[in-house]
Amino acid sequence: LQVEESGGGLVQAGGSLRLTCTASGSTFRDLTMGWTRQAPGKDRGTVACFPRYGFDPASADSVNGRFTIPRDNARNTLYLQMNSLKHEDTAMYFCAVGQYPYCSDSWDNWGQGTQVTVSS
Repeated sequence: LQVEESGGGLVQAGGSLRLTCTASGSTFRDLTMGWTRQAPGKDRGTVACFPRYGFDPASADSVNGRFTIPRDNARNTLYLQMNSLKHEDTAMYFCAVGQYPYCSDSWDNWGQGTQVTVSS
């Protein structure tokens, strides 16, 4: 299984970005997919999760109401739509495959990451 992220960049505070993750090598619809991020000097943390069928998506309190996590199983693609970006959203963002069929903080097979920088 491989995942690849794209879509990062530099944006002003209050702006928007959409990250894209494509997965190959497994049945995408059977996977719990999500986004994690890591800022310099901080631990990696879960941003948002879209589980396999039957379970509810989830997102971190810090991004609720600003980020959404659309998923297109037909295209083996996961997105992270980020609106109203803040300086504290600056981080390397990773697409990841969850270890469980429901959302958790346990991830496998993340990609190389894509950098998001929000200027204040």
